[in-house]
Amino acid sequence: MPRRARGGAARRPRIGTVTLGSQRVRYALGGRTDAEHTLLLFNGLGANVETVAAFMSHFERTRVVAFDAPGVGESPAPPLPYRPHHVAQLATRLLDHLKIARAHVFGVSWGGAAAQEFAIQHPHRCHTLTLAATGAGFVMLPGPPQELLKMLNPCLGPAPALLPGMHLHALHGQGPLGFLYQLLAIWGWTSWQRLHHVQAPTLVLMGEDDPFVAPINGHIVASCLRNAVLESVDSGHLFVFERAGETARRVERFVETKPA
Repeated sequence: MPRRARGGAARRPRIGTVTLGSQRVRYALGGRTDAEHTLLLFNGLGANVETVAAFMSHFERTRVVAFDAPGVGESPAPPLPYRPHHVAQLATRLLDHLKIARAHVFGVSWGGAAAQEFAIQHPHRCHTLTLAATGAGFVMLPGPPQELLKMLNPCLGPAPALLPGMHLHALHGQGPLGFLYQLLAIWGWTSWQRLHHVQAPTLVLMGEDDPFVAPINGHIVASCLRNAVLESVDSGHLFVFERAGETARRVERFVETKPA
């Protein structure tokens, strides 16, 4: 068990709700509350802030901000579908609300698309970028079809396919419309031809046994970036949950090696 520092030590995330434009958003603040660094976390398909609460708690020297995407958890679905750049824009408004000028950005799986859009559209607000178990959109080399069908079946939803039993309770509030909107958001989306615009140093983390996002996609993403480090994790698609402590330590080390 890692030792926690005194004062603003890490604790359970604090939950808040704010209306940003026409969208109500539920967010969580975790990690070390008085930290110099802030990590903005874009979550995966169908995953709300409770899903990443344990991961957030492993950050000893970093404040972490996460939020429910539109249609997920307690952030209601908007009237119309949206795209990853809309989620990135929503995140900038959340940072404004929290009076955070600049952040380190972390995107996992589906959230990796929004994280890439954030880094491309708002370079002055993105200190570093970490992409976990994600790819560059429709140019991505897929995993086995039977595994992808588990993830993309809206009748099943993401819970049976993507999360171990210990996390199923954290997926309350994910309705069919919200799930459909998340799938539509990345339909036909790609960052491949724009990744060279990312100015932030980037850490790309890929699971060695990922059945959904083949590890080769990490090489594709890293090769398109100006300044990228590619690392593998001895796990599958869910290493952010299954190896939460190790993943948090890797991210924290990367963040701290980059001067402010």
